[in-house]
Amino acid sequence: MSHSGFRKESHDVPSGYFAWEAAGLRWLASAAQVGGAAVVPLLEVGDHHLELRRLSPTAPSVDAARAFGAGLARTHAAGAEAYGAGPPGWEGDGFFGPLEQPLPLVLGAWETWGSFFAEARVAPLVRTARDAGLYDGRATRTFDRVVERLTAGAFDTDGRPARLHGDLWSGNVMWTAEGATLIDPAAHGGHRETDLALLALFGAPHLDEIRRGYEEVQPLADGWPERVGLHQLHCLLVHAVVYGGGYVGQALTVAGSLPTSHHAKDGR
Repeated sequence: MSHSGFRKESHDVPSGYFAWEAAGLRWLASAAQVGGAAVVPLLEVGDHHLELRRLSPTAPSVDAARAFGAGLARTHAAGAEAYGAGPPGWEGDGFFGPLEQPLPLVLGAWETWGSFFAEARVAPLVRTARDAGLYDGRATRTFDRVVERLTAGAFDTDGRPARLHGDLWSGNVMWTAEGATLIDPAAHGGHRETDLALLALFGAPHLDEIRRGYEEVQPLADGWPERVGLHQLHCLLVHAVVYGGGYVGQALTVAGSLPTSHHAKDGR
């Protein structure tokens, strides 16, 4: 570990793990160059390590939160080739979850967000959780109904895929004197509400100001508060598989209490 760098290292991660993270950092950094959210500079990548510029944390401020929200909106607007697409040049699936136990992150190309989220995010984790004995048949049927509604397009409120950080819980935002900086991405094309929902999952500081800054650049679709749990569902299922405990019930509760679709709310 150098004075200017922070070394993230493991010999136990799957092959390609650090290359995947580096690809995401570069992709997000290209959006930062045109006004997107700041990204930790990548200094070096190897088979078993990542060298990043060391950041000096500071307390988050209201102004920094609002600026971060605006930057995140511009990052999302930079777009992706398709729902489920990884960073340019990346082949195969990615990874998601803790360094000690990363899970596969299915990538590909879907025309709609609902079909992508159903097939690549919810369904694979439900199978994993069921096989681990976390859910019985009745619970699995609850998740199956979510998959059906997603596939039918009930929650497709965005017309084009956003460039997501992909694992944007509050611990993956570093607050510095220069503002908020993104770290540890699982970057892919998805729905912009997902990043914002993950910020809410474990309580990002000044979350209302982040959203305010975001909506000054790009307003969210009507009814977004009712969809927060849905957009947290993949992350909750990952936590259920990795950690168990209360996440098992929390994921099932979310699946069983989805809102009416935005089409129904619009009277269509």
